[in-house]
Amino acid sequence: MSIFVFGSNLAGRHGKGAALYALQVCGAIYGQGVGLQGGSYAIPTKDEHIRSLPLDEIRKYVQEFKEFAVKNPALTFRVTRIGCGLAGYDDIDISPMFKGSPKNVILPEQWE
Repeated sequence: MSIFVFGSNLAGRHGKGAALYALQVCGAIYGQGVGLQGGSYAIPTKDEHIRSLPLDEIRKYVQEFKEFAVKNPALTFRVTRIGCGLAGYDDIDISPMFKGSPKNVILPEQWE
């Protein structure tokens, strides 16, 4: 099964960008800002007030995601450019966080 991995906010308001797509198409749950939900997985890049999280906090959520991916080898995770749209970070800020991801994690072309 393929899981759509998107950047979210801690309030779980999936109103724009990849989060809206996840809500409309991939089973994301409105009000849930972290983790597996239907055919999607939310990694917070913004807080509950929709302000961008500091990179250190995003890094913690990315680490949780990578650990989840290791524990679920039957799933394939297709990661979007989380944090590089509405959260305002650059690829160079976020992509290194995914270094060492397991083989069932497919990263954006720009990050490889």
